[in-house]
Amino acid sequence: RRQADMATFELYRRSTIGMCLTETLDEMVSSGTLSPELAIQVLVQFDKSMTEALENQVKSKVTVKGHLHTYRFCDNVWTFILTDAQFKNEETTEQVGKVKIVACDSKLLSQ
Repeated sequence: RRQADMATFELYRRSTIGMCLTETLDEMVSSGTLSPELAIQVLVQFDKSMTEALENQVKSKVTVKGHLHTYRFCDNVWTFILTDAQFKNEETTEQVGKVKIVACDSKLLSQ
């Protein structure tokens, strides 16, 4: 895979669930319960499953408002840091003091 594809796939590994999975896999490899090769296969499947689930199963729309603190575009990936952010959907509104949003072109996933 190209470098941009790798960065795109690994975005979800930095989510809370991705970090918990990685930590658990590390513990299992360290204890000898799981081989490093199998742990890598699990992470690759996680990347694919997260991409597919977000693409096909999430239907709700969210509006985000906030103060743009920092933004960056590198390797086809946008990173935004917002302060005093407000997330709003049809049902609820949530206030967040600081949030990091990472976004990429989904077309990169199919190359």
